[in-house]
Amino acid sequence: ANDLIFDELISFVDENKQKPFFLMWTTPLPHVSLQAPEKWVQHYVKKFGDEEPYTGKAGYGICRYPHATYAAMISYFDEQVGKLIQKLKAENLYDNTLIIFTSDNGPTFNGGSDSPWFNSGGWFKSEYGWGKCFLHEGGIRVPAVMVWKGKIKPGSETDHICCFQDVMPTLAEIISVTCPPTDGISFLPLLTGKGKMPARDIYWHYPHSWGPSGPGIGATCSIRSGAWKLVYYFDSGKRELFNIPADIGEQHDVAAGNPKLVKKLSRKLSNYLRSVDAQRPILRATRQPAPWPDETL
Repeated sequence: ANDLIFDELISFVDENKQKPFFLMWTTPLPHVSLQAPEKWVQHYVKKFGDEEPYTGKAGYGICRYPHATYAAMISYFDEQVGKLIQKLKAENLYDNTLIIFTSDNGPTFNGGSDSPWFNSGGWFKSEYGWGKCFLHEGGIRVPAVMVWKGKIKPGSETDHICCFQDVMPTLAEIISVTCPPTDGISFLPLLTGKGKMPARDIYWHYPHSWGPSGPGIGATCSIRSGAWKLVYYFDSGKRELFNIPADIGEQHDVAAGNPKLVKKLSRKLSNYLRSVDAQRPILRATRQPAPWPDETL
């Protein structure tokens, strides 16, 4: 499937190279099930040595060399990215193309993956409860790498937090078209170094519960306001409060010592969710809508 996807995107470049185009490559690499070309798997078997097979106990397919195969998937993807870059350069498109490389979530925990073994989370914990599908930093905070010759200064960095809803306003501003209504904002000033980004609160909402057949992930929502981040668990009504700059690994929940701030952020979060008509989770125990964060204060 990955080869078919790659062949299609190369064909897309060929078909549209004489005019402006937008290409979104949503690759399943890396992702479970663990599958990769044999040449890359054997490359990492030689590096890592023998290992215990994955037998399918955490879902998806079995895998003889889970660590080697996961690493192989990343190298396989890296190889394809390199080929796309070569294609853009060969067609004299690279110098006039903005390339954005990022991920939709942090490292996963199932299907034979072993994020802690790879230290995939970096600063953040990445095991179950802390990475993908959860609203801790390890699940929602991902790097982004962007290249745009003559516009983005090579080697430049920023710690400004952007979200996926910001991509469309950014692209719309670049091509000088009116962006449809969205709660995102353009991050073009970050790319060009011209202008400043406005301060704002950022929200996450995960209204689904996977279980009992799934991994048991409950519905959650969160707000980041300045240094502070509040996480609310719909099933239990629990709230966690973290000072992210001071505690980037979220090891110290300070909700109990900051009741006024918890109440303030709970109201902000609830008002936002109502304003966008966010999907309201249904509690399994009662089959009734779960209360918003400010309804259980």
